[in-house]
Formats: sequence, structure tokens, C-alpha cells
Amino acid sequence: MKLEQGLIQVYTGNGKGKTTASLGLALRATGRELKVCMIQFMKGGGPYGEQMAAERLAPFLTIIQTGRPGWVKKDNPHEADKQLAAEALELAAKTVEGGEYDLVILDEINGAVSMGLVPVEGVLDLMRKKPHHVELVLTGRNAPESVIEAADLVTEMREIKHYYKAGVPARVGIEK
Repeated sequence: MKLEQGLIQVYTGNGKGKTTASLGLALRATGRELKVCMIQFMKGGGPYGEQMAAERLAPFLTIIQTGRPGWVKKDNPHEADKQLAAEALELAAKTVEGGEYDLVILDEINGAVSMGLVPVEGVLDLMRKKPHHVELVLTGRNAPESVIEAADLVTEMREIKHYYKAGVPARVGIEK
């Protein structure tokens, strides 16, 4: 099965659930035997639950991490983070344009743009070159206005209440 028309979706905002929403879409697509590739910007380490699930859902779901373990310093990213993000953007462009995948998720790419790791023009170029049958999802906080304008669907996750503030750490199987 191929998609008749692939669109561009953006999941942004300061609330929890952007990556989770994209993984829900990936689950739905793999159920229909569509091929899905998630490229995770600025994420390394693990193993995380989604990586383990991808192993079980292969060959329909592929997840590629392109970052170092730990957090990227927002105000002063390491040179290695900049290099890895540049390489991830190249990989993303090849993956989107290659047509092997029906759904491509660029997880945390909006955050990579807002931190100056990835140029917004590179993301917009990738969006313009997307083949007609490929669905493209871009996640992460602080989506640039130009990306929002170029997308077909934009969802903003807004934090109202979060248990992290009450001291609940990331939980295996829920956040990782």
C-alpha cells in the first residue's frame, strides 16, 4: 500500500506528547504495512521503549538516533551536537527524498532549529522536496513560524500540569 497523498504535520508546543503522538501515527501506519522511519535529532543513549518496539515491528518501523546521550545545552551546544545535527539533516533529506518510506518522522527537529543546530532554510527545503506520496512529521518545541506556515497540519501541545514538577522522574515504559 502507498499513500495517495502525503502531507506535512507539525507537533510543537511546551507540553508532553509530541514524540508520543508521532509514535502513535507510526503504529497506525505500520499496522497498514506502511514503512516508517523516525530520525531522532539530539537524542542518543537508551535503550528506550520506542527503540525496542521498532525492533519488533521491523521491517516496517526504523528508528535512527542521531545525537549524543544526555541533553544538548540550549545556550551553548557542543560542537559535536552541531555536527551530528548537520549530518542528521542530510540523512533526513535523503530519507524523505528517497521514497523508500511512506512516513518519515523528524523527531525534535524543531528544537534543533531553535537551538541553532539546524538551519530553518534546510528544513523548509526538505519540506518543499518531499515526494507527493510521503507523509512528513516534524516534532519539537518552538517550531519556526515559516515551518508552521508550510505545514498542512499543526498541533500545539500545551502544558497545563506536569508531574515532573512534583518530583516524578521519567518512568521506564512511559517516558523512556
